[in-house]
Amino acid sequence: MLLIARAAASAALAALLSPAAAADTAPKTLRFIPQADLRSIDPIWTTAYVTRNFGYMVFDTLFALDKDFKPQPQMLERWQVSDDKLLYSFTLRDGLKWHDGQPVRAADCIASIERWGKRDPLGQKLMDAVAAITVDGDKSLTIRLKYPFPLLLDALGKLSSNVPFMMPERLAKTDAFQQIPEAIGSGPFKFVKEEWEPGHKAVFVRNPDYVPRKEPPSFASGGKIAKVDRIEWLYIPDAATASAALNAGEADWYEQPPTDLVPVFANNPEVVVATVDPLGNHGILRFNHLLPPFSDLKMREAVLNLVDQKDYMRAVAGDPKYWRTCVSLFGCGTPFETEAGAEALLKGPNLTRAKQLIADSGYKGERIVLMSATDQPVVHAQALVTAELLRKAGLNIDLQANDWGTLITRRTSKEPIDKGGWNLFHTWVAAPDLLSPAFNQPLRSNGDKAWFGWPSDPKLEELIDAWFKASDLAGQKKLAGEIQVEAFANDIPYVPTGQFVIPTAYRKNLDGIIIAPVVFLWNVEKK
Repeated sequence: MLLIARAAASAALAALLSPAAAADTAPKTLRFIPQADLRSIDPIWTTAYVTRNFGYMVFDTLFALDKDFKPQPQMLERWQVSDDKLLYSFTLRDGLKWHDGQPVRAADCIASIERWGKRDPLGQKLMDAVAAITVDGDKSLTIRLKYPFPLLLDALGKLSSNVPFMMPERLAKTDAFQQIPEAIGSGPFKFVKEEWEPGHKAVFVRNPDYVPRKEPPSFASGGKIAKVDRIEWLYIPDAATASAALNAGEADWYEQPPTDLVPVFANNPEVVVATVDPLGNHGILRFNHLLPPFSDLKMREAVLNLVDQKDYMRAVAGDPKYWRTCVSLFGCGTPFETEAGAEALLKGPNLTRAKQLIADSGYKGERIVLMSATDQPVVHAQALVTAELLRKAGLNIDLQANDWGTLITRRTSKEPIDKGGWNLFHTWVAAPDLLSPAFNQPLRSNGDKAWFGWPSDPKLEELIDAWFKASDLAGQKKLAGEIQVEAFANDIPYVPTGQFVIPTAYRKNLDGIIIAPVVFLWNVEKK
């Protein structure tokens, strides 16, 4: 019997030392090719989605949106609201720690809300309604309102840019218009700043102190369980090289391969191509309202009369199964979808009218800087279409293509063209960021407080204020139509270029990818 027991023990030990067993116990690394280079680690300072995605890795939120678009408690143990809807009380969960080991305090959360509220349009509206935010002990805080604000929980659980991420008070006290110097969060992954190589790689490791919620993951809510030990974001600006890396197994997940390269994965049984975003995106062409020639409404209207959304969507998404035309500033298939005021887009391009508007504006052939980013296929494809359209209309277009990190830095500049300023750029907006006037940041026209481009239209802002105060959905829908009419007639903060989804591609051995409008890397398992 002793010999049999020894033999069994030896066999067990051999199994533990076998390559397969070692592989099961070895640290697991997920190699992820993000949509862009990580240039900023401050998701309050910028709306760039690569930084938003970074934020979800490192930081956490008081509330988070689930798949039914309902805000659910995330960092909170409990919350309550008074009968008059003017007093909200929140209590943090036990055991929350910052990545530096310090406990998460109510004071940290207050400073974080206040900083976010200076940059995010919905946050600005919320802060207008706030009378005071006070600490009620290390783990509790209270928000007292001047008047009811029904979207308070939706604001604190905002899904996309700018997300109200919680930070330590010392970071959250950073000027909202300056970038934080480091990223210390309380989320499921820690950022390894020492291994950050802008232009090449960003590294994250599992946070051993993170205590996930017990609910299953649903969009940004529920249990955020890190199922890999290390995540490497590998920035590969050349799409063909990135696709080859995925095919060869040198990367595990390619977030946004261009649709024209999707066929390269067709013969690889180890690669899955899917659309994991149930809502899609909206392309936009953004004007700088501070600088000529687009400080003149006639010039912005001229561009509106040149746009054919089908041209943009063919360039961006190719296969019609990935796109549709959509003139609504609030997206199509949403409660506030409307065609009001969008006659120019609905009728299609009118080159004759566009040229007349250009002449009426007094444009004399001045150079127009159109920024683009060659490492962002969605951005660059749109920019190439715009450059051709505007040149046909007689405009002197200077297409300046760099990378996305350069573009999102440069778009903050209000300097003239000869000092590094800009006139136009393209981007895209995820559907959750424009579902209503509460979320549509590019729509806001409140001057210096507005998104890059800084449009100013007091009437539009008055209509948005009225929308927030509307007592029912019918009233909100009516006002949404009036807002769009005003936007297209007297402001044109941006031109919508269509609605599309972007496929993603990953190795077959990945499991647990969350279906959501934002890429979340918790719950992802590498078999």
